[in-house]
Amino acid sequence: MLDTRDRRAGVNARPPQSSGLTVSGAPHTATRHARKEAKLAGPLEDYLHATRFDPNDPAALGGVLRALVERGYDRAPVMPLPGHGDTLARWRALAAVAARDLGLVKLFEGHTDALAILAELPGSEPSAGSRWGVWAAEPPEARVQAVTVGFRSDGGDLHLTGTKAWCSGAGVVTHALVTAWLEGEPVLAAVAMDQPSIAIDTSKWQAVGMQATASADVTFDRTPATLVGAPHAYVRRPGFWHGGAGIAACWYGAAAQIGRMLREASTQRADSHRLAHLGAVEVALAGAAAVLRETAAHIDADPLADSRREAMRARLVVEEAASTVMNHATRALGAGPLCRNAHFARALADLPVFLRQSHAERDLAALGELSGAAGAGKAGEGRADCDAGGGPWML
Repeated sequence: MLDTRDRRAGVNARPPQSSGLTVSGAPHTATRHARKEAKLAGPLEDYLHATRFDPNDPAALGGVLRALVERGYDRAPVMPLPGHGDTLARWRALAAVAARDLGLVKLFEGHTDALAILAELPGSEPSAGSRWGVWAAEPPEARVQAVTVGFRSDGGDLHLTGTKAWCSGAGVVTHALVTAWLEGEPVLAAVAMDQPSIAIDTSKWQAVGMQATASADVTFDRTPATLVGAPHAYVRRPGFWHGGAGIAACWYGAAAQIGRMLREASTQRADSHRLAHLGAVEVALAGAAAVLRETAAHIDADPLADSRREAMRARLVVEEAASTVMNHATRALGAGPLCRNAHFARALADLPVFLRQSHAERDLAALGELSGAAGAGKAGEGRADCDAGGGPWML
């Protein structure tokens, strides 16, 4: 198993607190300077177990996110940066939050991913207590345009115009990293969410699963922002795939919690059918945990490498495992807990929605292309293991 123990709103909704942006000319300043005064308030899992909130209320999720930030759970040692030698600890923390509530981890993962991006790319430094989202969906009907303004030599001052879709937590974050288009090239911009030129519209969000994330359409009208990194840097940086694999840790944490609920029910009233389903869950989760641990080790061993193949493999393995767990848990337990156990029912509603952040067969096809290219390369080198698909297929 992936051990998760801690190692030491409506239209025009406004975020609850504003905070300024600090311009930074170099990466990695975020972890050196941001929010030094906060101190850890005990193990993360203890806090998650003790805290009470309405998981259906977007404002309540925002309040817990704020508390996690204020208590220092969004950074090392609980959330070390990926690729810095302790990626698995980061993923264990994400899994722990996901086991508590998937809507909460959606916001927490976005915030901590933003901190990792700001540590990797030059641009803006997060101020103390700020809470971030990362909004990078690019549907053709909802794209944001950026123009350079001001007199900075690096062209870092921008104005954003247009609508960005699928903005989770738009009503509760203080800042966001937003993908936009500058002179025909994709860029990333940091924007403070307390500006009057921003409108937040949640009217299109009709989800049942992941409802409390209140993923909105956010419209910018010449909104001041700050360029983060160079054009294309957001997707070309090594950390892009580190963050993508971290999403799988969230899926895993929720699936493992569903598995734990099945195990508890099976030990209370064991029969051969329930035990068979529990055995299938054990197989699925153990395999997924092994792949996540291997992927984290790969990232830490070579953090500057292109980890696309490893990240996609981990995401697809965990997606399959999570689907297996949901299928066996519901078949084993029937309708009872779906109707009378709020945590179980919510997890079974939330997880299928969150899993669709995977692109299913499109991702499988992309992984197959990467695998084929790797195998062809080894065959050209005369390697004996080429027929086995290369390194990850070898024992």
